[in-house]
Amino acid sequence: MVGQVLALLLARARIQVALISAKPSPGKTQDVRSFALNAASRQLLAELRVWPQDATPVQHMKVWGDSSGHIEFDAQTEALAWIVDAASLQERLTQALSFASEVQILKETAAPIADLTVICEGRVSQTRETTGAVFDQFAYGQTAIAAHLSCEIPHENTAWQWMDSSQICALLPRSDSAEGNSVALVWSVSNDHAQTLQAMAPGDFAIALQEATQNQLGNLQLLSERASWPLMLAQAQQWCGLAEWGTWVLAGDAAHAVHPLAGQGLNLGLGDAAELANVLASKPYFRSYSDKKLLRAYERVRKADAAMLRLATDGLQQTFSRSDARLQGLRHWGMKGLDAAPPLKAWLMRQASGMR
Repeated sequence: MVGQVLALLLARARIQVALISAKPSPGKTQDVRSFALNAASRQLLAELRVWPQDATPVQHMKVWGDSSGHIEFDAQTEALAWIVDAASLQERLTQALSFASEVQILKETAAPIADLTVICEGRVSQTRETTGAVFDQFAYGQTAIAAHLSCEIPHENTAWQWMDSSQICALLPRSDSAEGNSVALVWSVSNDHAQTLQAMAPGDFAIALQEATQNQLGNLQLLSERASWPLMLAQAQQWCGLAEWGTWVLAGDAAHAVHPLAGQGLNLGLGDAAELANVLASKPYFRSYSDKKLLRAYERVRKADAAMLRLATDGLQQTFSRSDARLQGLRHWGMKGLDAAPPLKAWLMRQASGMR
């Protein structure tokens, strides 16, 4: 999706693009992931006219820690975030690309000769491997499980999250039903526990999830298949360079990966696309798209943003993954203190919006 958004941004600047899409995996089912998109991402996608009409605004957010600590956030003007189904966003992107005359969609694995190749293949990128770029990875020993569910109690446009030493679980509101009884799940658990949950019958899985979410939304029922993927912290040491086949630059998960607990992964990738498109579209006439100075400018800006988010998400994950009693007390004190500090909560919400 990051590559597709970048292609549309470049096409808007009248830059010719060849978009090489991966072949779909045999037997691949519908993408059941849902993304929490911030204000910056919403503005970007709206400008490209690919914003899904069924996006669900998040007006409230409730976060529970262990020892009964919790934080509540409420939108002051617009939404805290918008929940967008991956399948819905992909449909809009595909439709927009079909009308972009500057974009040539290719299915071949061999890349055409180009001034610049932008690698947006995701965390497991074969093309990135051919560049020799070092991709530092730290495995969390956790697996994320995604699914869509119906809930007995309406979500009231509230995002719910539970964080303790054994799990990080989020239920995100969806607009799939007029009654507000549909939610998206992102459940991060240990690899062993994830295998157990994936092997459960749908009814047993729903019961296990009800216990994990303290029955806040009542009875739950699966509406989709369950998808899962391993979680890790990762970043490439070099985001641009010269390979035997030409000049390259990284964007999206091919450049970085963070824990999904803050729901910022796609926002970070879309920020890459926006910055790179701006750098290329506004370049001086005497510089080429492969100019190292341009690409280094993009790398510096985006590495700084990625570093801040990586520090925040990894710090939270490490803090809540430990069961030490002293840490539990510190977490409880910290969450109560933050919940009682409206100016600090307002600052955090502004940072999460992605708007400069």
